[in-house]
Formats: sequence, structure tokens, C-alpha cells
Amino acid sequence: MRNIAPFLLLLLASLACNFPTTTLGPAQGVSVHGAVPTAALAQATPLGAAVPAPTLPPTRDPNTPILTPTPDQPHPQLALRTDSSSYTVQPGDSLNAIAERLGVTLQQLLAANNIPNPNALNVGQVINVPPQQLTSMGPDFKIIPDSELVNGPYAIAFNVRDFVNTQPGYLKQHQEQVDQQFLSGAAIVQRVATEYSVNPKLLLALLEYYSGWLSNPSPASSTLTYPMGKQDSWRSGLYSQLSWAADNLNKGFYDWRAGQAAAWSTTDGIAIPPNPTINAGTAGVQRLLGLMLSESQWRSAVSEQGFFQTYTRLFGYPFDYAIEPLAPAALSQPALQLPFEPNVPWVFSGGPHGGWGNGSAWASLDFAPGAELYGCNPSPEWVVAAADGLIVRADNGAVVQDLDGDGYEQTGWTVLYMHVAASQRVQVGAYLRAGERIGHASCEGGVATATHLHIARRYNGVWIPAAGDLPFVMDGWVSTSNGLLYDGSLVRDGVRVDACECRFPANMVQRQP
Repeated sequence: MRNIAPFLLLLLASLACNFPTTTLGPAQGVSVHGAVPTAALAQATPLGAAVPAPTLPPTRDPNTPILTPTPDQPHPQLALRTDSSSYTVQPGDSLNAIAERLGVTLQQLLAANNIPNPNALNVGQVINVPPQQLTSMGPDFKIIPDSELVNGPYAIAFNVRDFVNTQPGYLKQHQEQVDQQFLSGAAIVQRVATEYSVNPKLLLALLEYYSGWLSNPSPASSTLTYPMGKQDSWRSGLYSQLSWAADNLNKGFYDWRAGQAAAWSTTDGIAIPPNPTINAGTAGVQRLLGLMLSESQWRSAVSEQGFFQTYTRLFGYPFDYAIEPLAPAALSQPALQLPFEPNVPWVFSGGPHGGWGNGSAWASLDFAPGAELYGCNPSPEWVVAAADGLIVRADNGAVVQDLDGDGYEQTGWTVLYMHVAASQRVQVGAYLRAGERIGHASCEGGVATATHLHIARRYNGVWIPAAGDLPFVMDGWVSTSNGLLYDGSLVRDGVRVDACECRFPANMVQRQP
């Protein structure tokens, strides 16, 4: 693994006058969009009209030949599901989310179940899942490297606002209210990229590919409400649409890494087995495009003549900027302690689940104050730092601590503390030692039904699963998963504490003085 941070610090100061020429690679000269998924794309600016993005120098010497985009070995995935099955509704599920997760359409799921109100599911309810309608394997063409999907080291130098302002399209004039404040289109893209840890360049390229918001000052009216094409009333607007896109990019990326990606689903109900020779970044893009397009549109979009051309037009040949690997095989977790003060019991309330949203690996754990609270009242107990590190973000309920101290949450180890109340919350720029106070658990930020702390880890922008080869370890407590969302245990010296939304002493942990 290269030493990323010093390299970036040397380059950032001179970036304003350093716009390297990028190599377009073997697809140079092919049409921008390939198959047109929406009428808006027909109005998009021709190839070459957009202003290239300033970025860091390539990681690949442009004078060397491109032998293969990424050195991935064939990656086996789950066996395809050809029979009917069942699914037990989990906390936070919706029928639409279940359909997306299991590779069927909402209409297919409704047809297989007698559900009077699809918006009123009960936890524990059993859903019948019809078999997938399988078709031939997806292509082996690699669209982007993993590092162009993740909001990692090479995303530091990319300024979303400056880039959007160079484009002629609608995005630079868009404004929208998010959490009681009005944000520009560029600010929304950056916020989604930061929250989900997805590369902002990828979000911009997808927005351009589907709706032409970067190149077209007057995009189709339908895209003003649903710019990523997900036509759910509760997902209207740029922030909700990009959040849905980022979550599904993550879902494809992390499922692929875990060997859990059996097939991509398209809008016409077709299941496409992924080619085992693609990479995780490509898998994320393939999954999302499947949820946006029919099978025929999808096959064009994931080909060399499809979305790849839009990305290359905007940002250059993506594999010139690959960082391999983002998270080395020999990676080890730094020492972490439980994030609360000594002799104060907290409930281990949630086992491994998504770091942000449902798609970002099962990277997080939940803890609730041991004292009885009602609803979402902030707890008087303190959340404290799990390690030494610099606070680089503190807003919208989220606090991010940078453990390598370079000031960037895209590099090295970072810890996310979520649902931290604004009152008495630590400020950006503070350097905390392990055990120093961060703030109070609440329901602020994201989605929460009761006061708790959500904690997760990332390395170089990659969400690290809370259980498995590199489990969450805090004060010797090792996180394990039972294979179900939120269902897991903490184990130390033969003692096991199970996750439970309860306040039994057997489900509590505390730090020793």
C-alpha cells in the first residue's frame, strides 16, 4: 500500500495549476451515451463539450500500456435462486427494499403475496418470494476501479462545487431544502458522497448519464423530480434520489466483495448473473443501473459504449486513477475502547448492520444508554472517543474521528459516531484522546426510533464489516454476527453479550476504570 497522505499533501497546494492530460484508453471516440434510457439524454451535450475535471496526476504512467484495468481474479458469488423462497421481515424493511434486495420487482412480490397494505409490514412477517427470471450472464467489461466508487484518497482533491460551476447544465442552479436548510445541487452531491462514502465523481457521472443535469440547462421535466429515475413519492428530489443511488452502489460493491451478489435485477424483472471476472467497483455500477433500466438498456449501459463513455468524457480514463488495493489484506485495526465512560453500563442494542443506509456493508454496531429513557430524549451519559484522533466532521448527528491525524476522512482509519446530539457535541478541529467526551446519544441524524449510538469504522473510505476477518474489537470485546441484520454478539474471555433492544443486565457492557 502506497503512503497516500504525504503524497496528497504535496499535491494539493499546486492543484490549481496542475490539470494533467488523461488517456481515454481503448474506448476513445465512441458515442457518449449508447442506448438512451430517458428522453433527456437525447438533448445532452455532445462528446468533448464538457470541461474535464481537475484531478490528481494518474497513478498509472500514461506511457505504459494498459494490459488489464485491474488485476482481479475470478470472484465466485452466491448460487442463483431458481426456486420460490421466503423472507422474514426485519426492522426497517419496506416491501420495495425487500424486492430490491432479493432481486425481484415490487409487482412480482405483490403478486406472490396477499398483502392488503404494502406499506404496513410487521417485523417477523413472512413474505413469499417468487423465483428470479434468469437470463444470460452479464458482460466482463470493467467500468471503473474500486477506488472510483469509494470516497477514498483520490477524491480529496476533487472540488464538487468548482467542477459543477464549469458545466453548462441545470445542476449548478438547482437548490433544495434538506434538513431545514437550502442546499445547492453541488452541496447535495457532496453531502451524499460524504455520508455514504461514495465517490462524488461517480454520482455526478450517473446523474449526467441518466438525466443530463451537467450538460443540459433545461432537462426533461420528469427528471426534476426523479433525476435518478426512482419514481417513488417518498424519494423525490435530488438528495433522496442520490441517496438511493449511493446506497445501491454500495450494496453492489460490498455484496460483491463478500461473495453475496447472485444476480442483478432490471426494471423489467430480469435477473442477470454477474460475470465473475469483473471488480467490485464495476459490480456496484452494474447493480444500480439494473435498478434504473430494462435488460436491453442495461446491457448497452454497462458496455464499453455506455455509461463508461460519459464517465470518461467528464473525468478521463478511470483506471488511470486506480489505487490497488484500498484496504490491504494484511490490514489490522488500531486499538479501540468502548465509546462510553467507565462504570456506566450501556446496552448492546444492535449487532452488525449498515454503516450508512442498508448497502454499506454491515459495518456498524449500536449501543443504547443503560438508564431508562423515553423515545428520543438525549441521554445524560457521555459518548467518548474510542481512540486518539482528530475530529474532522460534526454535523447532522454525525461525528467523524480521523485516527491518522491528516485531517481527511477519506484516508486511513476513521470512526463514525452517529446520532450525537448537537448540544454539547464536540467541535471540528478538536483532537481527542481515547476516553475524552464527544457528546450525548440521541436520535439526531439519519433514521432512529430511540436514543442510541451507532458506531462504524472505515479505512481509506471503505466501510469495514463489524464481523468477519477484521471484526470490531473494543476493550477486547470481539463483534460477531449471527447472519441476520442487527443480530450478533460481543465476546470476550468466554463471556458473551447478545444484541438486544432491551435493558437486561445480561445484554449490557461497561468499561472498567
